[in-house]
Amino acid sequence: MITLVAGLLLFIGAHLVTRARDGRARLIARFGEPGYKIGYSVVSALALALMIYGYGHAPYVAVWTPPAWTRHIPAALMLPAFILLVSAYVPGRIRAAAKHPMLAALKLWAFAHLAANGDLASILLFGGLLAYGVIARILIKRRERAEGRAPVAPGDARNDIVAVAIGVVLYGVFGAFLHPLLIGVPAFGS
Repeated sequence: MITLVAGLLLFIGAHLVTRARDGRARLIARFGEPGYKIGYSVVSALALALMIYGYGHAPYVAVWTPPAWTRHIPAALMLPAFILLVSAYVPGRIRAAAKHPMLAALKLWAFAHLAANGDLASILLFGGLLAYGVIARILIKRRERAEGRAPVAPGDARNDIVAVAIGVVLYGVFGAFLHPLLIGVPAFGS
């Protein structure tokens, strides 16, 4: 469990540092833009590895027993989460409406899995990342208001078709094949 918590703290800490523009600017001044990006990537990858390893090796400690119907929540919410994730990289109307589609995808993913899992490791992982997503969105919104930033103009609606198509394919591939293979739990069915 310590490894999971360490990974969470490292991931959330590293990502919140990027929200603190002064701290980020000092790191870039010290290491240069490429050095900062490499360091940030290495820290993020290490944090992700610690979270995955820690979650996979955490003892099962039941905190609550979710009702049986909650197991369908991830299957329902992961489709829009995948579409939002793809739309973060494809400038369309979905991206403009969501404002920060990657954070929206993270929050959907975390909420869906938090609702369906009642063990301590799941509560720490999904609850921690959901809390990070909410805090990050609040901080971004404050900064945008303080800077007087205008909303992002919607991109080409055809890009939304691309985002939806790729999101649906990723949802199907991950749910049918990768989730059982990597996580050991079927995403669809039982």
